[in-house]
Parts: sequence; C-alpha cells; structure tokens
Amino acid sequence: MKFNMKKNGLAMVLAVLTITGASFASSDFKDISGISQERAIMALHEKGIINGTSSELFSPDKTLKASEGILMIVNTFDLNLDTIRFIKEPKATDYFKNANDDAWYAQGFITASVNGVELDADLDPNEVWTKEEFIYRIVSTYEQKNDMPMIKITPAEIKDEADITADYSGLLQRALHYGFIALDDNGNLSPKAEITRAEAAEIMYKIVEANSQNK
Repeated sequence: MKFNMKKNGLAMVLAVLTITGASFASSDFKDISGISQERAIMALHEKGIINGTSSELFSPDKTLKASEGILMIVNTFDLNLDTIRFIKEPKATDYFKNANDDAWYAQGFITASVNGVELDADLDPNEVWTKEEFIYRIVSTYEQKNDMPMIKITPAEIKDEADITADYSGLLQRALHYGFIALDDNGNLSPKAEITRAEAAEIMYKIVEANSQNK
C-alpha cells in the first residue's frame, strides 16, 4: 500500500504554526518593539512563516529547541511531502530514534529528513540548539536547495574560532560570506551560545530574502 502525504498538508501547517508558538496570528507583538530583529520577525509573520507564543507575544528571548528549529527550517524552505510516495506509512521514529510519533513535531521531522536536511538520527527533540547548530543546519539546507556552487572565500577572522565545532567551521565562514550571520562588535560569533527565537528569525529572514532572489 502506498501513502500519499499530500493529504496531510493541513496537519503539516498546524505543526509549523505550533513550532513558532501555537497558531496565534496577531499582527502586533508587544514584546518585540525596539529589538534589532523586529523587522525580520514581522516580515516573516506577515508571510505566514512564523507566529507568536500567544496572541500578543513572540517571546524573542526564548531559547530554541531542536524540535522547533527543525520545523523552522521546514517552513523557511517550504519543504513538503506532496510528491512523495511511501510503501508504508512513515513515522518520525523511522528517521529519529528519540522522536515521539504522536508529538506535534512528528510530521515535520519526517518532512525534514526526506528532504535532506542534515540531522543526527539520535538527536533529542527537546535539546536546546546552539547558534552553530541552527546556523549549520539551516544554511546547509539553503545551499542544497539552491544547488550552490563550491566557492573559494577569504576566511573571516573570528576571535572565538577555537570554540567552533570543526565540522561546522567551513559552513559558518560561508554563512558570514552570504551575509546570513555577522560577528559581534568584538569579532566573536559565540557559536556555543544557545540561540533565541529572535536570533533564529533574523537568520531565517535573510535566507528567505536570498531564496526569493534565487528564483
């Protein structure tokens, strides 16, 4: 028996809304006024890509769990299962051993894996992602989906480069080159710092803009 995942589109939309804080659709968030990511958050909200944690709050300083980050990536690139046919009904645990097949994020985990998002099979859905983890996964997906050519760049001087996971180093340099991320005033990236919803939204916004230019 083959399963067409297109019929689950509504469930996917609901899951995406949930990762950004449940399906609230206020056009005004009371807790983002004056923050540097305000424009990015509102632009993504107007496009239907992210929502708040309530009808009035975005919770910009809340840290990002892996489950939320994965669904943000799915939504950023409009990943779906519309054209996929499965021999048997897929489950999140087919791809991620620590996932919960009945959890709100399950459909998104399947979608991310089938669409080639780089994720560890043993990831913990509840772990908080660091900056380098989110950046690596969303920018690697950007390069894959846009078939980006290999480029030679002059590496930026990162003061805390020693803190970067070696496997992430090259991609983080490319993320700087693309303009998706920037060093702080002291030349640091703070790769091991936990990433917030606002910080993730800013990166998402820049990538969404780049995607639109690549079409």
